[in-house]
Amino acid sequence: DLKMIRILQAVHPGVSIDNEIVEPNPQHVAAYKELVNQAPDLQNVSFIWHQLTSLEYEQQVKEKGTHKKFDFIHMIQMLYRVEDIPNTIKFFHSCLDHHGKLLIIILSDSSGWARLWQRHRDCLPATDSGHYITCGGITAALRRLGLEHRVFEFPSGWDITECFSEGDAAGGRMMDFLTGTKNFLGTAPAALRRRLQEALCQPECSSTREGRIIFSNNLSMIVVDS
Repeated sequence: DLKMIRILQAVHPGVSIDNEIVEPNPQHVAAYKELVNQAPDLQNVSFIWHQLTSLEYEQQVKEKGTHKKFDFIHMIQMLYRVEDIPNTIKFFHSCLDHHGKLLIIILSDSSGWARLWQRHRDCLPATDSGHYITCGGITAALRRLGLEHRVFEFPSGWDITECFSEGDAAGGRMMDFLTGTKNFLGTAPAALRRRLQEALCQPECSSTREGRIIFSNNLSMIVVDS
């Protein structure tokens, strides 16, 4: 948020900026507040903190009847944890002012994650459907809602070479993140470990550069008009 605020200040010097934050994790809220306290250059910027989930924030707004309008709302890598994605998008889109923009950043359909989830979902933890969402699911929801949008692809790579180094601590944490399973390498059956490690090496998931295995972490940036 601070990076975006500074860009806005550079483009629109002297303009007042109201930054409202919706974040349920108290550690993330505290970390952002600390960054703000250490940033003396933030002139004409006000902050309102909502330590709430997006659904709790929506309920609060509707209960109070204060439907505030915003020029810019972003959902960066957060829709994976939302239970009702279409209605969440619909609500926050309704919070846009005239000519406002909603930015959604989500994993691309071309990412290694998409391939992993499509072909090896049975190896991964059972969870809510939103956890495994990619750009295609979001744009389908936007079309059903009749919302105009544009998609921009952002290539991204993640070096996962250590995932294949026996006993490597960093590699173990990477596999935990990739599979959504704590201590995956230490608890998964050998056949399952081999299956996922082989899948991660496939060209549909990763590429090889100078002997390193680079997982495709491509993102899609979706801009929705008010």
